[in-house]
Amino acid sequence: MRKICLFIATSLDGYIAKPNDDLSFLKLVEKDGEDYGYAEFTDTIDTLIIGRKTYDYVLNEIGSSHYDNGKRDVYVITRAERPQVGRTIFYTGSIAELVKQLKSKNGKNIYCDGGAEVINELLKHEFIDEFIISIIPLLLGNGTRLFKDGRPEQKLSFIEAKTFETGLTQLHYEQQNKQQQT
Repeated sequence: MRKICLFIATSLDGYIAKPNDDLSFLKLVEKDGEDYGYAEFTDTIDTLIIGRKTYDYVLNEIGSSHYDNGKRDVYVITRAERPQVGRTIFYTGSIAELVKQLKSKNGKNIYCDGGAEVINELLKHEFIDEFIISIIPLLLGNGTRLFKDGRPEQKLSFIEAKTFETGLTQLHYEQQNKQQQT
């Protein structure tokens, strides 16, 4: 069965963006030749779910090929209808319905890259199966929180922790006692 995997970076105090959706703090741990397992992780996925703000930021900073590399479907969760671009679909429907549809198909895992609204909607339905969270050694003080209030308690099983020369620590968990959701 396909899993939904969260692979994301956060400050030590739990923020995935500074005010005004600023992700510049991620540059603190950039290092030539170090991708923190990202390439290996993306080899396990063929579908991506992402919020529109995160998509727009990456589009401006890196380019569309970061997500739509011709090998995977990209679902950008948005409120505004937009035409499909390549394999990038701008999805305005229910995230729960989208996940049920995607999980019912054969394929590799599904990657959630944020943002906070999408992550927390998936958490409300207990759809995230694996959590790979990279902790940046920085206290931001405010911004966009990774985890918001108002979601069910979820017990996780520890898989591994990795530390890196840059001070980044990567935690890997999976959801415990996951009920089948299709």
